[in-house]
Amino acid sequence: MELKDVLRKDLMILNLPEGNKTEVIEKLVNQLVASGTLDAKNKISFLKKVLDREKVSSTGVGDGIAIPHGMSEDISEASVVYGYNEEGIDFDSMDSKPAHHFFLIATPKGEGTEHLEILAELSTQLMNPGVIVKLNNSKSQDDVIAAFYIEEKVLEVNEDGYDLVAVTGCATGIAHTYMAAEKLTTVAHEKGLSIKVETNGSSGVENPLTKEDIENAKGVIVSADIMVDMGRFNNKPLVKTAVAEAIKSPDKLIDTVLSNDAKIYKASADAASSESSGSKSGVYQHLMSGVSHMLPFVISGGILIAFAFMLDQLLGVPTSELGSLGSYNSQAAFFNNIGGIAFSFMLPVLAGYIAMSISDRPGLVVGFVAGGLANAGGSGFLGALLGGFIAGYTMNQVRKILASLPDTLAGIRTVLLYPLLGVLIAGSIVSLVNIPMSSLNQATNTFLNNLSGTNAVVLGLIVGGMMAIDLGGPINKAAYVFGTGTLAATVATGGSSVMAAVMAAGMTPPLAIFIATRMFPNKFTKTQRETGITNFILGLSFITEGAIPFASADPMVMIPSFVGGSALTSAIIMGLGIKVLAPHGGIFVIMLVSSPLLYLLAIALGSFVSAMLMGLIKKDI
Repeated sequence: MELKDVLRKDLMILNLPEGNKTEVIEKLVNQLVASGTLDAKNKISFLKKVLDREKVSSTGVGDGIAIPHGMSEDISEASVVYGYNEEGIDFDSMDSKPAHHFFLIATPKGEGTEHLEILAELSTQLMNPGVIVKLNNSKSQDDVIAAFYIEEKVLEVNEDGYDLVAVTGCATGIAHTYMAAEKLTTVAHEKGLSIKVETNGSSGVENPLTKEDIENAKGVIVSADIMVDMGRFNNKPLVKTAVAEAIKSPDKLIDTVLSNDAKIYKASADAASSESSGSKSGVYQHLMSGVSHMLPFVISGGILIAFAFMLDQLLGVPTSELGSLGSYNSQAAFFNNIGGIAFSFMLPVLAGYIAMSISDRPGLVVGFVAGGLANAGGSGFLGALLGGFIAGYTMNQVRKILASLPDTLAGIRTVLLYPLLGVLIAGSIVSLVNIPMSSLNQATNTFLNNLSGTNAVVLGLIVGGMMAIDLGGPINKAAYVFGTGTLAATVATGGSSVMAAVMAAGMTPPLAIFIATRMFPNKFTKTQRETGITNFILGLSFITEGAIPFASADPMVMIPSFVGGSALTSAIIMGLGIKVLAPHGGIFVIMLVSSPLLYLLAIALGSFVSAMLMGLIKKDI
């Protein structure tokens, strides 16, 4: 059901009289009676339902908006009553400010889906600042209805195709990928340009670029931290940068690619891999390619194993059998087995996709074997990481050596010689490297397990600051990868304090934004205050990237504030020895934390401190 079906002219009060909260709701309910949607004899009953809902929590959502609602068998059809008061009425709103726009949602009982659909669409529409502006300027019922139907400028693709094409992709494929695509699209449309953006996210490649799209485009933007197919862009003006740049400076990227400053891209023989594989950025991209493919295995497997431990604790395990915790009861063993299989792919997948990023498809099998050897040889995460690079560069050398073979042997070269020689040579090297790496890995795990007091706090300060300093960039990812590496070795002992500290520190910046925009509204624009609400959800979900727009707008204030709060959160968690069994999930895996209440308190304290720093340093708008 669409909003236009329930927002009717006969259900509007454009000059809503003054009154308290109860009186305002009663006037809105009276409009339902006047329109015939509610029988007068049932008015008191429905009014009570709406007021009872307000007792649970205020529906004054802030920014001048209130959305009271109720379901009842007395309502004849789904309806929305709109009321407007220019001066504003106290409605116990979240931001403690008066409400001006009131939307009473009334639906028949039993139509739960319909009720939620209306609430969802209305809430989404009201997040658009343009809708609020139009509502403020409405002089008639027609103006109110028109406010919800702002037609976005749609740029037609002419016969020559898109003006620009772009590719976005980040290591996790959760937030950066889509935020970058949205920024590029928005700015391009503002400039009157058509653009098509291919996203390389967690669900795979979406909106893929066709050969015709690329050929007809004036230029290409590749904003990615992972390997993408570069060969298709041969001879096109191209700008290649990290994904964060598309979020921070989309305008600059678009201007550059359309100017004479954009270089003509020349694809190498190994076009699918990074053309800068020997550079620092190339090494980072290879690493991120491995991490992005590894994360789904870590997250799914880790959470299932953690659930098995939790289930065993709930079902009970004898003291004499605590060594079997996580697999003692058959139900727990079921989840532990599935999670363990998924988790066991972590190191081979990491090494495999690092190698593939370096040497394309021939490197995949060699990398998988290198990761498997690292896993079996005890060198763990560090060994698999190094093994991936060994496999990739070894495969590149094998390909060069065999490049002179006649074309008649091309088939056997690909399916036999590449994997045979690559696996033999890289496997031999990794087997030798396993010896010192295994000792180093064991020493690292022993060091982390023995951390306590001051040492743990110092490590917490470091990883916490790393998580906040670039909000999803290379330093953030380095800290996260370090955390997941420690988790692999600590699942059997209740989880990792480092992983707990890393996840909490990553949740802090967006939560601090939410608090700061509520506590210091005069220091943020209206759009930023609205985005602050969204950051509350992003923070709880451990999506640090929600804070990027704020950092980009005022880095000298926001980044130190983020670092301070995240470092504090992480230090507290490390100091208290709080552990987590899951590598991702934020608030949704709170039951997998060793001390849930203290964990939440540490996050809340760090977020509050970060918000206070913003309030102290940031100037009023």
